[in-house]
Amino acid sequence: MAADARPKARLPNGFADVPADELSARLSMLETLLASYRLYGFAPLETPAIEYLDALGKNLPDEDAPDQGVFALRDDDDQWVALRYDLTAPLARYVAQHHQALPTPFRRYQAGPVWRREKPGPGRFRQFTQCDFDTVGSSSMAVDAEACALLAESLERVGIPRGDYEVRVNDRKVLSGILARSGVTDAGAQLNVLRAVDKLDRLGLDGVRQLLGSGRRDASGDVTAGAGLTDEQVELVLAFVSAGDPSRTAVLDTLTDLVGDDPTGRAGLEELTAIAAALDSMGVGGDVVFDPSVVRGLAYYTGPVFEAALTFETPDEKGRPRQFGSVAGGGRYDDLVRRFTGQDVPACGASVGVDRLLAALRTRRSAEAGMTDSGPVVVTVMDRDRVADYQSMVAELRAAGIRAELYLGTQKFAKQLRYADQRGAPVAVIAGENEFEAGEVQLKDLALGARRAREITDRDEWRADQSAQRTVPRAGLVDGVQEILRRSGG
Repeated sequence: MAADARPKARLPNGFADVPADELSARLSMLETLLASYRLYGFAPLETPAIEYLDALGKNLPDEDAPDQGVFALRDDDDQWVALRYDLTAPLARYVAQHHQALPTPFRRYQAGPVWRREKPGPGRFRQFTQCDFDTVGSSSMAVDAEACALLAESLERVGIPRGDYEVRVNDRKVLSGILARSGVTDAGAQLNVLRAVDKLDRLGLDGVRQLLGSGRRDASGDVTAGAGLTDEQVELVLAFVSAGDPSRTAVLDTLTDLVGDDPTGRAGLEELTAIAAALDSMGVGGDVVFDPSVVRGLAYYTGPVFEAALTFETPDEKGRPRQFGSVAGGGRYDDLVRRFTGQDVPACGASVGVDRLLAALRTRRSAEAGMTDSGPVVVTVMDRDRVADYQSMVAELRAAGIRAELYLGTQKFAKQLRYADQRGAPVAVIAGENEFEAGEVQLKDLALGARRAREITDRDEWRADQSAQRTVPRAGLVDGVQEILRRSGG
């Protein structure tokens, strides 16, 4: 093949490969999250990656995104299909198709990749993993309260201690009531306000003020049209989003004054009051707060909305401290199934952004949270004629539940150890002619060896140091490896 005819090895913009260590951490996190969901009685469901475009609906927050923010193509039957942009819209389609055979309420969980055709940026990809749980068929606010409690418990199970996160709750009906009271009654105009407020964390109050008014020009020169509110209406919205307080009761009191007698706003307050009572009965305290700045960008939410945000500081790419922000969110979407059936089907759910949560844990160097995954024990090959003996060692380690692999390359011994380092191996097993004759094996603690190499500056001392390597009887292979793993926390 001519050089100019070869394809260029590259990725589409907004996509990323996932190496072994990151993928192992993701799988570990998913196992923990799904175990939490199962504990609350949710059952698994898997829907396909592609749906008919009209089934997905137009609910994404970025109105100016191409093709409504989805990756779409025309199928063989001349109908448009698209990669799912979340796991909730496919769930609504599934419930509409199978509602007669499903229990009511229907409680399901699902994890998998989703795709959004939107402008990529730092930490913002076009493919990412979500991990959802939903309850369909119950209008009780106890469902919403339970979702908030489960989000809190899930974060703690993956290693975020209490005090380092908040689950923030609001109700869209309250803002709709405030807007209606101020003269903004058009549904499209209210949605524009919601989408502007949803950018508060990213743009701050001044940026949101511009989006609520005439519009905003970003650093690149791109202009986003504003919601067109008057100055008085803008200040009323900003007063609403600034009404947060650690006390759920205090927030309810403030919102009561802002809502007045608007029926939609009063209905939202009643829902928040019921959620507060349910949280109190479950013993859920200050980690779940009422925060009017939370509105969520997706168009299908109809009432209570919530998000889980990390509150600890991590350094950004320039070393400046910052809070990582939201890693999960959800809410009530009572109208989503009705698009298919014409019947009211209440529903509520939440989604954890697995990749974003992993990035936060990685940035914090949270190895103690169990989110790092060491490589396998590597059994090196000193004598090519004794591969069967090395295979027996690997089999013994695996039988004891220890991840292990036999080195099957062709490099010299030094390169075998380099390979073990690249794999993140905690231990290298070494046995040559002398060890076989003596009925022994050598175990090299690679983590300790790396640490000692950093500590020792004298060459002669480095050569004499054998603290990271020990000899054990061949029959004690498994016990010796297990002891090193216990010592290193592997």
